[in-house]
Amino acid sequence: MQAIIMAAGMGSRLGEVTNGLPKSFLVVRGRKLIEYNIDMLKQYGINDIVIVIGYMCDMFEKLIDKKRGIKLVFNPFYETTNVIPSFWFGQQKLKDDFIYINADTICDPSIFEELLAAEGDIVLAVDFKECDEEAMKVRIKDREIVEINKTMKPDTADGESIGILKVSKRCLFNLKNITNNMMKEKKFSCFFPAAIQEIIDRQLHKVTFIQTKGRFWCEIDCLEDYIRAEENISENLIKLPRRFKRK
Repeated sequence: MQAIIMAAGMGSRLGEVTNGLPKSFLVVRGRKLIEYNIDMLKQYGINDIVIVIGYMCDMFEKLIDKKRGIKLVFNPFYETTNVIPSFWFGQQKLKDDFIYINADTICDPSIFEELLAAEGDIVLAVDFKECDEEAMKVRIKDREIVEINKTMKPDTADGESIGILKVSKRCLFNLKNITNNMMKEKKFSCFFPAAIQEIIDRQLHKVTFIQTKGRFWCEIDCLEDYIRAEENISENLIKLPRRFKRK
């Protein structure tokens, strides 16, 4: 199994909290967000990791220097594009089942473990709760996800996709074709779930889910998210073995 981490963005909404560093370098309880995700992947035996970088790429190059199995892919258009172009650059390295992670998201390892064990073509981790306008909202029908986007009305959503999902190798051909076409159509401002929605609409693969069930997860977009992560991060995540030397 492989993994791809989206880490090209600037994280401008966090302002002075990041002190000019990439958002995934934000430190929560002594560890960078990017380190939490790499440590969790490696804890579960996923060593073939692709990280798509952009903003302050040299910081990633220094951090990942000589780390076996980790490949860095640069998106030179990170300042003017969203996630789909970053994924398109990284998808060239994907050849197997893979985990997709937004680099600003961390979760309790038990959520990740359940996601790995779940069967299905595409499996999302979903928090069933009331959603706000900014959430990547999902709608469920007959145990499958039938809609995923930020634009649906919150009162019609069943929950929020946390930005961590699993994709089967058998979906790769169709997924790559979809993202190739999105790039040809210059859909540079799209989030990755736009590709998932096209898979749903074309009935190419089933998209299912696991539930977070109140377990810790956090997408850090603003100061309030950072404070919540600092205060509520799970002990299981903190106790993950470190793969990076402290500096």
